[in-house]
Amino acid sequence: MELDFDLDFEDYFPSMVASLGAEAFIGELCYGFHLLMDVNKGLITFESLKMNCFMLGMEVKDDELVYMLMEGDLDGDGALNPMEFCILMFRLSPCLMEGPKMCTNPQGVNPMLM
Repeated sequence: MELDFDLDFEDYFPSMVASLGAEAFIGELCYGFHLLMDVNKGLITFESLKMNCFMLGMEVKDDELVYMLMEGDLDGDGALNPMEFCILMFRLSPCLMEGPKMCTNPQGVNPMLM
């Protein structure tokens, strides 16, 4: 019997927003940031991400961790601050971005991403 470890990604963010409300959802994102951050720097660093993945029992390669940080690092400092983390989480949630409850300005840009 062969085990299939290929899991489909399911985006739970829209249902979390629906059940928690927007403010509580943002609070949960902030809580997630604090769980992953380096307490001395107040940022999610390579070292804090690696340590937390290990503590969660996840085997993630160093180059994958670097890529995760690069994906969300908007200011080029090699780490994620709370705003970068939240923006990254929204970008990784295509269903949330497509939802009808997201407000846009006249130019069509989501103000949460500004």
